[in-house]
Amino acid sequence: MDFDLPPEHELIRRTVRDFARSEIAPVAEELDRTKAFPYEIVRKLGELNLMGIPFPQEYGGGGGDTLAYALAVEELTRVDSSVAITLCAHTSLGTQPIYLYGSEEQKREWLPRLCSGEVLGAFGLTEPEAGSDAGNTRTRARLEDGEWVIDGAKQFITNAGTEISGVVCITAVTANGDGPKEISNLIVANGTPGYEQGEPYRKMGWHASDTRPLTFTDCRVPETNLLGPRGAGFKQFLHILDIGRIGVAAMGVGLAQGALDEALSYARERRAFGQPISKFQAIQSKLADMATEIEAARLLVYKAAREKDAGRNFTLTAAQAKLKTGRLAVRCSEEAVQIHGGYGYIEEYPVCRFYRDAKILTIGEGTDEVQQMVIARALGA
Repeated sequence: MDFDLPPEHELIRRTVRDFARSEIAPVAEELDRTKAFPYEIVRKLGELNLMGIPFPQEYGGGGGDTLAYALAVEELTRVDSSVAITLCAHTSLGTQPIYLYGSEEQKREWLPRLCSGEVLGAFGLTEPEAGSDAGNTRTRARLEDGEWVIDGAKQFITNAGTEISGVVCITAVTANGDGPKEISNLIVANGTPGYEQGEPYRKMGWHASDTRPLTFTDCRVPETNLLGPRGAGFKQFLHILDIGRIGVAAMGVGLAQGALDEALSYARERRAFGQPISKFQAIQSKLADMATEIEAARLLVYKAAREKDAGRNFTLTAAQAKLKTGRLAVRCSEEAVQIHGGYGYIEEYPVCRFYRDAKILTIGEGTDEVQQMVIARALGA
């Protein structure tokens, strides 16, 4: 068993780490404070071929694997979560459905632009009454004269309302009458009449990312915009969520590591009672526990990525990784704020932003309680 990363994975880690430090770190506080979407950073990520890491080169992707993608997400989140979730939601949720379930024509139409970062992809699953209970979809689509007519609403959707947003893949009930609920996935391009993006939410964190509600009112798309077989939507989005959990778990590791980086740096410089506070046992214990838990969580995330790349069932490991890293991100950011003392409560210090950004990692992409349910079921409980 080899725990060392192959050279090509070390290269992508170094590349993204250098990019995050040089391009994102200097502007992260301003982006967060002004709630400005990072258009220029997304453009540069596209130029580096990072917006489509796990997709084949024939479609304009980077030709990498899930581990390479997880490494990139981890390094971005180590510096800023808003940029990371923009890439994460675009890749795992917005682009994956088209790659996995789209026809060749759909792939040729959308993947090159998505992988290059020319346009952003979004995934419309969550609704006012369909969050953790994802199968309780109320959005409906009826087939009429060769078109799907969509009516409904989605909420908490990432990447749908920017100037470069291009497409959203949504779930909708497509069965006629009162029979069993039939859920299918549909492609809806931005600019389609009847598809509207609401005002962005005022959020606790992720201030520089785009999150807003969507509405569909007599929204008509071609019958060919169906993703995969009709009625396969529920199975499809469960698999997409499994993939997404690897990305969000990588975010948890990255945020926790970033919090440790800031805490360690501050503890070495901050002096009290005649010496750096890093020399006090109370601070050392916090740093040691953070470092140990982060390393364990990182290996769990990498295992989930490896299982997916090997074609094995990764549902259990992805859920475990997501559960572990979300909680760890909250704990490490809290400890980092504590180590900073009063300065940790000041917005100019990154740990303040990290603390606000961490909590969503225990909620988004399936709450901790949903992860526990997934894990228990996988165990046969």
